[in-house]
Amino acid sequence: MKMKTRGTFPTLLLAVASLLVAAAAAGDSKGHCHSGDKAALLAIKAALGNPYHFASWTPDDPCCDWYDIDCDDATGRVIGLSVFQDDNITGTIPDAISGLVHLQSLTWHHLPSLSGVIPPAIAKLSNLSMLTISWTAISGPVPTFLGALKKLTLLDLSFNSLSGTIPASLGGIPNLSGINLSRNRLTGGIPGNLLSKSADQIYLWLSHNNLSGTIPPEFAAANFAHLDLSRNALTGDASGFFGKGKELQYLDLSRNGFSFNFSGVGLPEQLYFVDVSHNAIYGGIPAEVADLDNLQFFNVSYNRLCGEVPTGGHMGRFDLFNFQHNKCLCGTPLPNPCK
Repeated sequence: MKMKTRGTFPTLLLAVASLLVAAAAAGDSKGHCHSGDKAALLAIKAALGNPYHFASWTPDDPCCDWYDIDCDDATGRVIGLSVFQDDNITGTIPDAISGLVHLQSLTWHHLPSLSGVIPPAIAKLSNLSMLTISWTAISGPVPTFLGALKKLTLLDLSFNSLSGTIPASLGGIPNLSGINLSRNRLTGGIPGNLLSKSADQIYLWLSHNNLSGTIPPEFAAANFAHLDLSRNALTGDASGFFGKGKELQYLDLSRNGFSFNFSGVGLPEQLYFVDVSHNAIYGGIPAEVADLDNLQFFNVSYNRLCGEVPTGGHMGRFDLFNFQHNKCLCGTPLPNPCK
């Protein structure tokens, strides 16, 4: 007996056609961003003088296909804007940026002619998790209103001309685990609550500023993985950053006025970079430094250290320039033997 197949093939064709239409619609939604996002992006382009960098930003093309733009595949909303490496972009960060309400990542990087201050419009980007404004001519203060960005996990404002103090409001951001404010003109002390709410490893870069004062006592309990405070005017005891069992890997305290006894510090086992040169650190070099398997760089020059330079392990890779100009260090690789 033959099976009845009448209607099966047309039904199958209809089903396939429906799937193709659905797929096309899905693809179409991915190719088009929200009209409000598109309007905001075109306003940004216009505010910056319609530079060639944004040549792909045309009203007739889907804005999720534009250069520098990242969209959410499911919603078509703009979640990423990365503008970088163009000497011809001039002007200030446009206030129209506030129209990208779903933005999660914002980058203005290596734009030497981008000037002005960080606009309050950025505070309206409540979904922002990563904010980078670096290698620009941006000036003015680090705004207190950045503390309103409660979803922020990384803040990079390095290599600008920012001045004033570090706002304590940054300490109220619950999941902020990385701050880079290096290479600016910042003054004053370091807020004790900075990065205090993060449960993760934290990363802090504050080098090449004019910061002063002592290390906040709260920092002794912080879970630093990478810390760079070099080339400031910080003073006092920095021994709290050391300690066995800590997860610290990179530490640069060089060219400050720190003064503490180096003999009694415990060295975190994961350290691969240590620079404490050009301070007023005294005591001796802990012998356990020779047991650090990952250590690639170690500089204690220009301090007030005494005693024998530890030997063994990887210590042979460090030359006299890593130990010179101390009070009374001796032994290899220094020219003066220990008596």
